[in-house]
Amino acid sequence: MGYSDQRFNVNLSILFTELPLLERPAAAAKAGFGAVELWWPWVDAPTPEQSELDALKKAIEDAGVQLVGLNFYAGQLPGPDRGALSIPGEESAKFRANLAVAADFAKSLGCTALNALYGNRVEGVDPAVQDELALENLVLAAREADRVGAILLIEALNKPESPRCPIVSAPKAIEIVDKVNAATGLGNAKFLMDLYHLSMNGEDLPSVIEQYAAKTGHVQIADNPGRGAPGTGSLPLEGLLDQLAKAGYEGWVGLEYKPGDRPSAEAFDWLPA
Repeated sequence: MGYSDQRFNVNLSILFTELPLLERPAAAAKAGFGAVELWWPWVDAPTPEQSELDALKKAIEDAGVQLVGLNFYAGQLPGPDRGALSIPGEESAKFRANLAVAADFAKSLGCTALNALYGNRVEGVDPAVQDELALENLVLAAREADRVGAILLIEALNKPESPRCPIVSAPKAIEIVDKVNAATGLGNAKFLMDLYHLSMNGEDLPSVIEQYAAKTGHVQIADNPGRGAPGTGSLPLEGLLDQLAKAGYEGWVGLEYKPGDRPSAEAFDWLPA
């Protein structure tokens, strides 16, 4: 067991961001990775021009990497937003407009995991109203994911960095997963277990893994404190990933950490050669 037994992919929305978007897949491949994931790359455009979608698809294919995870439209990310699907009005409408676009793009590249970020609480809006809208939109997202043979991921963020987001614990994310599955009957909603976010919440990570590995569809890591590469903080990430594997998790582990004040290509020295 250990890092050498894991399937790692690179999140190109946090690593290699010193490069233009279309150059990042090749950079990941050059660094030795065969798979990548992305936040929705067009923060201002839930429905970008087909030429932009085609260009990114070509860059991924030309690099010879597999797209294994993609976010639905989530607003300004990185930035002040934490998703769009629970935000009444224009943001919810943008999320819905993006559903088929993101799902079709994922399908075109064989990507089978789509992440739907919940969004922040809005001042002056009843949280119950937001939660009702969120469930409606998550049901739509689950059906759209199912249409292209994908799972829908529900991610828990962390309260210190996302104080207005209501999904800031593993149990809360699992509650939403169960609600979506009950509403659709599809069973394709899964937990996105981000060990950095959960550690920032002070959660008992071995207990979270023990309880929720079976409902987990994707895993992401960064060390804590600092959200840097493994070994820059104090999280026992190697042991936690071993526990996940022993609990039956066989999926990808997304590297969603900051490279620090060095080029991203130099931020993988913790990995076995």
